[in-house]
Amino acid sequence: MESHSQSESQSNSIQDIFESSLNLEDTHYGEGYSHGVVAGKEEARQVGLKTGFEVGEELGFYRGCVDVWNSAIRIDPTALSTRVQKSIKQMEELIEKYPRLDPEDESVEEIMDSYEYKCVLVPY
Repeated sequence: MESHSQSESQSNSIQDIFESSLNLEDTHYGEGYSHGVVAGKEEARQVGLKTGFEVGEELGFYRGCVDVWNSAIRIDPTALSTRVQKSIKQMEELIEKYPRLDPEDESVEEIMDSYEYKCVLVPY
């Protein structure tokens, strides 16, 4: 009978070893997952900050160009052709139309491309 008890004890200790190994794996998996979520959120925040800054910088550039051109037009309405003045007005409308509160709006890329195209039409 002792032999059976000893065999059962060894079997239980082997099960305990494997169970603790499985628990260890689950614990490390859970810790790794939690760490990954935190790191991923931080990385996403950094990418979002960088992208937002770049877009803001570009919008600011175009806003500045439009303001300078409008000032030149106020000083001398004949300084720029009617066609160029129309392009400046369209750029200003695009700047106002930019979805600042919804950067995932699908029209954003189209609007940014329009800025570049309109900007090329205006002589510096």
